[in-house]
Amino acid sequence: MIPEILVDSNDDGTVAQQLELEQMRSTLDEAILETRSTPLENQPRLPRIALSKWNRAIVRALNPMLVTYLEASRDLCETDSILFGATLAVCRIIGAKLSTAGRTTGQSSAIPVWRTRIEERIAKVTALIGRLICFRSGNTRPWIVRTVRMAVAGTNVSLT
Repeated sequence: MIPEILVDSNDDGTVAQQLELEQMRSTLDEAILETRSTPLENQPRLPRIALSKWNRAIVRALNPMLVTYLEASRDLCETDSILFGATLAVCRIIGAKLSTAGRTTGQSSAIPVWRTRIEERIAKVTALIGRLICFRSGNTRPWIVRTVRMAVAGTNVSLT
């Protein structure tokens, strides 16, 4: 369903279409209707889109179509759903891959970064304490001694 859009070589943004304008309008209509009825947390994540002449031409072609939607918008939430729908339409027209999961679906069950970082630090300190206890009980294996030396480096503690 990718329309063939020709961009003039003089880069003035003129776009020549043959019946694809109606396909783009129907894609825009579908996307806006879809986003109006979909809760924010279930809307798909939008990918990053490369800035190319072709992608800019698509956006320039859709901009005039948005005017009628935005003029009829009653509040900020509706404006947001219109703009999200337009962005979704651009992604569909250019063939960008959209994630099927909602925005928060993948992140709600994820462990926060700060918690993971703290748990890793606790695991490292626990391992170090275990090696120090091994060294104190008489274990002089080279990797234990090396770990203890690194742990006490910069302090006034001697290994004897």
